[in-house]
Parts: sequence; structure tokens; C-alpha cells
Amino acid sequence: MKNNAIQKTAITGFVITFIGAVLFSTKAIAVKVAFSNTNMNGLTLLTLRLLFSLPFYIAAAWITAGKKNTVSLTVRQWIYVIFLGLFGYYLSSLFDFIGLQYISAGLERLILFLYPSFAVLINAWVFKQPVSRNQKIALILTYAGILLAYAGEFRIDTGNSNFVWGSFLIFLCAITYAIYIAGSGRIIPEVGASRFTAYAMLAATAGVFMHYLIQEKAPIFQLSSTYWIYGVYLAVFATVLPTFMLSYGIKQIGTNNVAIIAAIGPVSTIVQAHFILDEPLFAEQLIGTALVIAGIFLTAGKGTKISFGKD
Repeated sequence: MKNNAIQKTAITGFVITFIGAVLFSTKAIAVKVAFSNTNMNGLTLLTLRLLFSLPFYIAAAWITAGKKNTVSLTVRQWIYVIFLGLFGYYLSSLFDFIGLQYISAGLERLILFLYPSFAVLINAWVFKQPVSRNQKIALILTYAGILLAYAGEFRIDTGNSNFVWGSFLIFLCAITYAIYIAGSGRIIPEVGASRFTAYAMLAATAGVFMHYLIQEKAPIFQLSSTYWIYGVYLAVFATVLPTFMLSYGIKQIGTNNVAIIAAIGPVSTIVQAHFILDEPLFAEQLIGTALVIAGIFLTAGKGTKISFGKD
């Protein structure tokens, strides 16, 4: 009976993790659909996403602050949390949303999945953490896959004058998020995972709201209800809900298993982009995706800390 209960728990963890990874992968699709059906820019859409995510982050911050034996953060810890929040969810998300205006959803997802390898390199260069043989192979596979997919996309997307610029923005997104991942691994043991995530997201939300107030003239609450629909979807179904689902998966089946299951993300995005956005499928993309996923498997297999909140 005990083995059956363990097996059911593992299956449940697998299914919920899989659904969470697929929901995360719908982010790029929803953003592209929003751009095609409205005249929204990336900053406005990102602001709406965080606006509707805000109540969940406030609730998480309130719950963690109210726990017994909670020690107040030091000035150094506050600076660390705010800095990482601005890098990981303000700058990174801004680069991502603007970059999606110029390149396909499938390519965005592949470039974005460079962040685990960047996190490995940052840990090696900044924190002097050794890189294993498997991780070196994973880096080679990942970069080879991205280059192959990029070359194929560049070959067929010849009419897009902003192709390189959009790709560069997504590349910056992967780098800034990798900084967040590498840095969070140092501060989370001090302040706790839930409190760090809640406070970092609140810092990022404040940064996005300030940016919107400075750049955009239209008050956010006066935008069309159509705009709000996309914001609600991105906040609830492509951010908050899959975050909780993957957190549940980590608890039930472990980080490495979740990392491997989450590798379905690029494949899911490419398939959705083909059927929903009519983006083409081509050999370089498929082979490149396989190489990137192989790299993710190797990275996860060595226990590298990978966060799945970036989407």
C-alpha cells in the first residue's frame, strides 16, 4: 500500500509539473497574439502582467513576514534582493517582451533556454564554482543547438530587418535572468526561498510600474478591456499558476526531475507557434531544439539549481 501511495504521488507530481511547464510555454504565444491583435507595446503588456500578479506577491510577502521566528532583513540583504529582483524580473522580462516583437516565439524560447548554461558560467567565474565534465558537454550542446536553430531562422526570415536586434534582446534576457539565478542561490539560504521570491518580485513590479509611468502617457486603468484580458492570462495562467505547479512538482519528485520535465518547454512553444501563429517548422530548428534539450538534461543531471519562474 505504501509503495502504491508513493507511486501515485510521483505520477501526480509528474502530471502537474508537465502541465505547469506547458502553461509556462504559452507565455510567448500569448504575447505574440496580443501584439498581432492590439497595438500594445512590450512595456504595456509587461505592466499588465505584473499588475494582475501583484496581489499574489503581496499575499506571499505578507504570509512569509507573519511567520514565527522571522528575522528582519539586513540592509545588505535588502540591497541584494532588490538588485536581483530588478535584474531577474524587470530588465529580463522587459528585454523578453520587447524582443518578442521582432522574432518568432520558437526562437525566443530556444535563446531564453541559454540561461541555465549562463548561470553555470557565472557561478564558475564569479563564485569560483567548478564546472564538471558533463556541464561542459551541456554547454557545447546548448550553444551548438542555438547556433543551428538561429542559422535556420535567419535563412528563412530574410525580410525582418529587426531580426538581429530582437535576438540580441532575448540574449540579454537570458543573461540578466542567469544573474538572478546565480545570485539567488547565494541569498536564498539566508532569507528563505518564499520571502526572497516575494520581495524580489515586488521590487521588479515597482521598477516596471515606474518605467511605465515615465514612458507611457495612457493611464494603465484606462486601457481597453481587451488589453486587460491578455494581462490576466499572462499573470494567472502563464506566471502564477505554473509557478505553484512547478513548486509542487519540486516538492514531490525533486528538482532534477522537474528540470528534465520542464525541458518540454521549447518543444511545446514551437508546436504551439506552428499551429497557432503559423510559424514554420524547419530541420535546423528541430535539430537545434534536440541539442538544447540534451544540454538541459545534462545540466539537470548534475544537480545544478535551475529556476522555472522565468516566463
